[in-house]
Amino acid sequence: MSDAALKKATYEDLYRIPANMTGEIIGGRLIVTPRPSRQHAFAESVLVGKLNPAYQFGEGGGPGGWIILIEPEIAIGEDILVPDLAGWREERFPASEEHNWISVEPDWVAEILSPSTVRTDKTDKMPTYAQHGVSHLWLIDPLARTLDVFRLEGGRWVVL
Repeated sequence: MSDAALKKATYEDLYRIPANMTGEIIGGRLIVTPRPSRQHAFAESVLVGKLNPAYQFGEGGGPGGWIILIEPEIAIGEDILVPDLAGWREERFPASEEHNWISVEPDWVAEILSPSTVRTDKTDKMPTYAQHGVSHLWLIDPLARTLDVFRLEGGRWVVL
């Protein structure tokens, strides 16, 4: 195996990807995917529009007390992840940090599946989220119009 094959990706590698791509580091590998499609962005926008009033602000009988962000950069362990949506209980969210990424694992993530990301989302990101203790995961498929909801129990994803 060559030295290049053994080299783990670093944060600096993210600066070298094209502007129209999203970069993540999972298990030491640089993973580059296209920016979201129009359908993906629409699904993301609709979901945020429905979740934020109830979960962030407590409107309409929702719980409130959550911080929900679109495509945040999260550094947990050696992994750099960019979920489509991520949410933290307000008391767990770092108010400020001296770098661009968020260094606390979210309580909830949502990945919006597309043909170009479904393999990465299911094969690479799901186990990584479990490894870092993310409690809840949603997989949304806008083409199939499905929502799969998971909870982490004993280090494994359980379908709800």
